[in-house]
Parts: sequence; structure tokens; C-alpha cells
Amino acid sequence: MPAILVENLVKVFNGLKAVDGISFEVKEEELFGLLGPNGAGKTTTLNMLATLIRPTSGKAFVSGFDVLKERDKVRKSIGMVFQEPALDNYLTGRENLEFHGMMYGLKRREAKERVKEALKIVELEEFADKLVQTYSGGMKRRLEIARALVHQPRVLFLDEPTLGLDAQTRRRIWEYIKKLNKEKGVTIILTTHYMEEADFLADRVAIIDFGKIVALDNPENLKNVLGGDVISIEVDNWQNAKMVFEKLPWVKKINHENGLFHLQVEKGEEKIPFLIRIDEKEAGFKIKSINLRKPTLEDVFLHFTGKTIREREASQAERFRERAKRHQR
Repeated sequence: MPAILVENLVKVFNGLKAVDGISFEVKEEELFGLLGPNGAGKTTTLNMLATLIRPTSGKAFVSGFDVLKERDKVRKSIGMVFQEPALDNYLTGRENLEFHGMMYGLKRREAKERVKEALKIVELEEFADKLVQTYSGGMKRRLEIARALVHQPRVLFLDEPTLGLDAQTRRRIWEYIKKLNKEKGVTIILTTHYMEEADFLADRVAIIDFGKIVALDNPENLKNVLGGDVISIEVDNWQNAKMVFEKLPWVKKINHENGLFHLQVEKGEEKIPFLIRIDEKEAGFKIKSINLRKPTLEDVFLHFTGKTIREREASQAERFRERAKRHQR
């Protein structure tokens, strides 16, 4: 049986389907990513798998245990790092971890050994006896990961593990997560809305949007769905440009967002000279900038949903506001 098995999982809040019939499985020792905008249903999915909320319908098994019928066994087999900080700032790093071990019934000597090992993994030994209130944001995140490891879980849930961290600290956290997965063999599910995070870390990625999984595969295969290259073009008259681009037989797909056209093509380096030679008077628009690159997960998200992840976050926020207004009436 896989480490995690999810079948037609649904969660409804006040008539709104936060999670809408998703199904997937995670293999033992796999690092699996749930990628999507804020409000897509990622955290709700983790909370159901961690037995923090009950599904409306569907089934889920973690380490072979039913999340509805065997909640205590599920909780003993998992570790979780929440999106919001959950540390006691008035305890030291070591005390936070030892308290966690006590909550899981570890004997004092065993807890001390586990805490020592966890602190070593995240390179916090020299700061272990300092109050958590003196820690930086990145150090707190590392300590939360260490705490989730003290009881040696078989599965680790990471909810937006690098949210709010600077680029350098985020990269360090990525290295710790990779190390846990590859060297310690911990099965990991992480949620993120950072494309580069999912691309760097995950063995496979499920793209989730409005509570549904719209694509699932390894990052390279997802990007290969688009094929070829992406030419990004900024123009001064998008309506005229759109009519011209739609007539080009070698353009496989056109996306338009934030004043930019993204053309999916084969052998993009051969197409750029043609685009540059377009007569601006005849075509009715001027090219302001042009860029050639390989597809990214951002392009994949745009391909499957029709919007960038930032645009989707804005539309989902509006959706929730409209729902709230209706319930207040």
C-alpha cells in the first residue's frame, strides 16, 4: 500500500467545496508537492490527512491507517509543520523539542537523544539553548521542522514551509527538506504556491485549482506537455497583435496576461527573427520587448487554468468575498 492514498476526497464549508473530489497516492519515501494559489484547497487537504478536520466524503489512508477510523494511529505516524508558527517563544529551542517528545510519550533519555539528532539535522545545535524569541524567521522554520521529526514520523506534512522567508533562507530550507527525504527516507507532502519550490523539491507535483487536481506528474513531464519553447512578447496594441499571432501556423498556443503574450512554439530561436521583421505599420502594433525561454511550471499552470497563479489568487479571494456576502444576507 502507498504511504498515502486519497480517493474522491471532498470538503465542504458553508456550501463551498474547498476540496472537490480529489484522488492521488504518494509512494513510500516520495517527496510530493501540492502546487496552487492561496485558497485552492491545499491546506484543507493536509488538515484532512492529518485528521485535524473530517472530510465531507471520500476516503484517505496515511501509513495504511484510515483517517476517519484510526485517527490516533495516523497522528502517531505523521509529523506536521503548520503554515503559521506554532512555537513557544519563551522556551529555548531544545525545550520546545523536548516538550513535543513528552507529548508523544517519549521517555526522558530517549527524548533527549531524539532532540539532539533533530537539532543536528537542521544545524541548530549551537542555538539550542537560546530562547526562541531570539531566533530569526528561518531559524524558527528549521526548529519547527526539527520538532516534527522528534517522534520519528513515517510521513511529514509541510504546509507552505518557506512562506515569508527571503530567497537565501528559502534555499537553505529546501536543502534540509531534500536531505530529510533522500537521506532519512521520510515520505513528505508539501504545499506551496512557489513554482520554483515545487520544481526544485518535488518528485511529482499535483496542480490544484478551485479544489480540483488539474494535472499530476513529475515537473519535467508537466513542462513537456507544452513542448518546445515559449516566446514572451510585450506589445503596444494587444488587440492587433492577437489577430496577427493567431494567424501564424507555427504557434501552438497563445496565452495573454499582464500585457504579455506567451507563444508556445517549436525551435523558438528560428521564429524570433520572423517576429522581429513584422511590419509595425502593416500589422498595427509595435513589439516593445521579446524573450525566449523553456517552459516553466508557471506556464504549465497557465496552460491548465487559463490564468497565472497570481491572477488565480486574486479571483479566488473575490470568490470567497462574494460567498461571505451571500451568507451574511
